[in-house]
Amino acid sequence: MPRRKVPEDLSVEELRRLLIEKRRVARNERLDHFRRTGRVVAVPMDAGNGLESAPVVDTPDDSGEPLQVQTSKRRRVMDRLLLVVEIIAVVGLVGVLLSGLGMLRDLNKEVAAALNPVTPTPTPLIMAVVLPSGHTPPDAQGNTAPNDAEIPEHLRPMMQSLANLPAPTPSIEQAIRIQIPAIKIDAPVVQGDGWEQLKKGVAQHIGSANPGDSGNVVLSAHNDVYGELFRNLDKLQPGDQVVLYTQQRQYVYIVDRTEIVEPTAVEVMASTGAPTVTLISCYPYLVDKQRIVVFARLQN
Repeated sequence: MPRRKVPEDLSVEELRRLLIEKRRVARNERLDHFRRTGRVVAVPMDAGNGLESAPVVDTPDDSGEPLQVQTSKRRRVMDRLLLVVEIIAVVGLVGVLLSGLGMLRDLNKEVAAALNPVTPTPTPLIMAVVLPSGHTPPDAQGNTAPNDAEIPEHLRPMMQSLANLPAPTPSIEQAIRIQIPAIKIDAPVVQGDGWEQLKKGVAQHIGSANPGDSGNVVLSAHNDVYGELFRNLDKLQPGDQVVLYTQQRQYVYIVDRTEIVEPTAVEVMASTGAPTVTLISCYPYLVDKQRIVVFARLQN
């Protein structure tokens, strides 16, 4: 058996080959270890160079963990962080869009309200104590005056306060004209049924409904002064028409019944659930101690 050479007997070339062989053996041992632990990836080399596939190995650092593993962990953390940032950005953008839509909707409402202002209709806080149109019978010269005698003395201050109610701001829903073909009435409608308004035409009680609306349109006029507009209310029959006009359209009401009541029967002016019109005037002609009341309902 040949004697084993000691390092001192080896030449430089032999020492170099021995060192290369030891490095190769150590490298193969590391590769075997990395293959067993799943940390070796075979990367095909350029076939034109005649080289075989070379393994790519995760090289451990001083802490004992492969650098590629640490890099992958950091990358996953960064990816998750970027995903969270993107989600927050999208949620913020959606919030801004929704807020903008809400502001746009509110702005549209404000513009619509400015273009179509709604003016509240003044409504009496206290119900009238007597029916409108009351007056003393005209004398030989045609002179007349409000009939304060039919108002209980303790309620006269209340009637004076109601007489001072402001007329509602004109709107397209208010009545502007009335026609009753059966008794040849064609007259303007004014807002408010005070003494001065009743001189101008058929007066609508402030706070009563507009034509076509659910409720009671209360209209009154004189029967023997200032045009005698309602002189012939007693000639109306059930089925006769009462036509009210607004700026936009007309509404046809059908006479339902007629009643003769005392001046204090203010319940006939009460609001109704269905669209109705109530016509009121003094009665009898040139006596004026009572009221004639005609009720009509909106034609379906």
